[in-house]
Amino acid sequence: MQTIKGPGVFLAQFIGDQHPFNSLDAICKWAKSLGFEGIQIPTTDSRFIDLKNAAESKNYADEIRGVVSENGLSITELSTHLQGQLVAVNPVYDQLFDSFAPVEYRNHPKARTEWAIQQLKYAAKASHNLGLNALATFSGALLWPMVYPWPQRPAGIVETGFKELAARWLPILNVCDENGVDLCYEIHPGEDLHDGITYEMFLDNVNQHSRACLLYDPSHFVLQCLDYLAYIDHYHERIKMFHVKDAEFNPTGKQGVYGGYQNWANRAGRFRSLGDGQVNFKAIFSKLAQYNFRGWAVMEWECALKHPQVGAKEGAAFIKNHIIPVTDRQFDDFAATGNETTNLTVLGLN
Repeated sequence: MQTIKGPGVFLAQFIGDQHPFNSLDAICKWAKSLGFEGIQIPTTDSRFIDLKNAAESKNYADEIRGVVSENGLSITELSTHLQGQLVAVNPVYDQLFDSFAPVEYRNHPKARTEWAIQQLKYAAKASHNLGLNALATFSGALLWPMVYPWPQRPAGIVETGFKELAARWLPILNVCDENGVDLCYEIHPGEDLHDGITYEMFLDNVNQHSRACLLYDPSHFVLQCLDYLAYIDHYHERIKMFHVKDAEFNPTGKQGVYGGYQNWANRAGRFRSLGDGQVNFKAIFSKLAQYNFRGWAVMEWECALKHPQVGAKEGAAFIKNHIIPVTDRQFDDFAATGNETTNLTVLGLN
């Protein structure tokens, strides 16, 4: 077994225009001051990383890693959630998701998709140059508007959608493989990969590609009423990344999973700061230790109530207190007995 690395922090929800959240060096100092040991870097803000440059220049990648290292931190992984979303977009969401792409690709869905695919390929190469072996992303969604089958879904549309989704991701997965990087899909409502069944359907369509892996985030399963502990038992061999994010689901006589179009604070299911929700993190950290998870425990802050900086400070300590330093021996080794001769005697075989 191996002790989980951490605590790390996903920077996406903290980046802004004010110091210390507006530069890589400053945000590293902030993260270190709170007790974090690693940072997960989103790749859509050039103030923190120029993705194309990191893919094409080992020297530039070394400079980025140097800034992080000088502040006593490690890069846990890169994130391409927003670009991954744009790999596959149902036309109903074209306008809403256009803001994820540079201005020159907006109102041009095909060009936007090609840009997103190239971004993922850059991210795989950049990860290699940075010495990383895992990369976070979303799958995007062609079928999400039809997640509830009313009106009735046209016959064969799910199969067609997954076939097309696989066709777009296979070239990216192959580039990841060439660079020794696991591509970790965050299983998430709004994505075609939103639970175990849809992930398995995707695997079937990408020929069980060894690099099609998972980012485990239990908060999304709480909101779906899915057994997030059994999920680890099913998919632990594919889980290569871990977002530590809390959530709660409190259905009432007026609303449930769908939330009644309410804002986050007023939904039955909502994300919370670590320790304020319903996720059983003691059991999660135990299972991941049992299954020899080799990655980072990375806090993602998305609380509907608590201030982000308070959530970050509490989150670093929360993760540190939940990481299990794994044992290197059995607890009853002191009472160990026997050798081959004894074993044969005990079994009545000599």
